[in-house]
Amino acid sequence: MIEPGSIPAAAMGGGLIGLAAALMLALNGRVLGVSGIAAGMVAAGTPLSDRAFRGLFLVGVVLGGLAIGALFPQAMPGAITSNHLVLGVAGLVVGFGTRLGGGCTSGHGVCGLARLSTRSLVATGTFMVTGILTVFIIRHVLGGLP
Repeated sequence: MIEPGSIPAAAMGGGLIGLAAALMLALNGRVLGVSGIAAGMVAAGTPLSDRAFRGLFLVGVVLGGLAIGALFPQAMPGAITSNHLVLGVAGLVVGFGTRLGGGCTSGHGVCGLARLSTRSLVATGTFMVTGILTVFIIRHVLGGLP
């Protein structure tokens, strides 16, 4: 029997993401890629019923994050920076990267790797290396964020 609090939060979060991805594929026949779901919201020609599904999914992502933050505030210790310019540029760079890479970490890293996709393996490796280099440069070369 597993005692409450004995499972690390990262393992629980990873398990829930995996479960959500499996359910999305099994019940809807769709890959759980958040950037693809978001892109479909604004893509020309997306049917209204599909936009509704995508919109509800994205609202659920936001509400789920807010609920976790309210119930378990220690799970979300705070933003890396309060500089809105830095956050805005970071968001644009992430959006550009997901389009360039043909998907995001949830699509490639969770779903693509589970399907043994070579393309997803390369994309996930690129995400990881880029993330590690970015953190190193920001923390050790630039001395942190403003």
